[in-house]
Amino acid sequence: MSKIAFIGLGHMGLPMACNLVKAGHDVLGFDLVPSALEQLVAAGGKSAVSARAAIEGAQVVVSMLPASRHVEGLYLGDDGLLAYIVPGSLVLECSTIAPEAARKVHKAAAELGIELLDAPVSGGTAGAAAGTLTFMVGGQAATLEKARAVLSAMGKNIFHAGAEGAGQVAKVCNNQLLAVHMIGTAEAMALGVANGLDPATLAEIMRLSSGGNWSLEKYNPWPGVMDNVPSSRDYSGGFAAELMTKDLGLAQESAQSTGSSTPMGALALQLYRMMIKRGEGRLDFSAVQKLFVEQA
Repeated sequence: MSKIAFIGLGHMGLPMACNLVKAGHDVLGFDLVPSALEQLVAAGGKSAVSARAAIEGAQVVVSMLPASRHVEGLYLGDDGLLAYIVPGSLVLECSTIAPEAARKVHKAAAELGIELLDAPVSGGTAGAAAGTLTFMVGGQAATLEKARAVLSAMGKNIFHAGAEGAGQVAKVCNNQLLAVHMIGTAEAMALGVANGLDPATLAEIMRLSSGGNWSLEKYNPWPGVMDNVPSSRDYSGGFAAELMTKDLGLAQESAQSTGSSTPMGALALQLYRMMIKRGEGRLDFSAVQKLFVEQA
């Protein structure tokens, strides 16, 4: 088994790191939040005092950070981790960042003889805990084969999206679609309830009809319709609306760079920005339901 450094033990990173521990890997983690380190140690991992200390002797480095600036800050520059990672090591960058930022880190790693994959994930906190995430991988196919055993300990579906940065392109496309069908589901749920329908009955009808989608199947935004989803615990936990806003912004940047038309994505971004202005940015992204309930 591998000695793995895991940088970033948030809502997604911590359960991913714990699954690596369960798979028998020697995991040394680092995060700025002490309680996250304590939870990793309780699960059988080890904690480091810094990111640089975590990578000492590591064969694999995994990072899961909030945004492009954090990833570039971690890896690049004179004091970035790439300057200290041993050539021949494997880096799995699992954050959702701009494709161009991913390509920049890829280029710097390649110049130092470090194999790197951009490997953002889908599946949410439940998928991270269950080890059923989907990985969208950008980089060399041969590098992916070397990483497959580690990725398989954290996820169920592993796709090679293409060359450097392709994983990030796939992720922003996926999250744009996720936001659009979550908003559509929330809008339809509010319309039905305003007209006297039982929300659970309506959700089941739509789930098994042509309106069926992942939000109805796995993540209904109406409180009380599903157990163990954020909408049934006051929209706490899960995937924060502010992070969805970030991802939708990345999708719009990509659309602008390629001249693509994405009117639904642009509207979704505006609605999630509205949530942030309302002070709801840290709620789960399914809390977009609140906009339509109040309107009704």
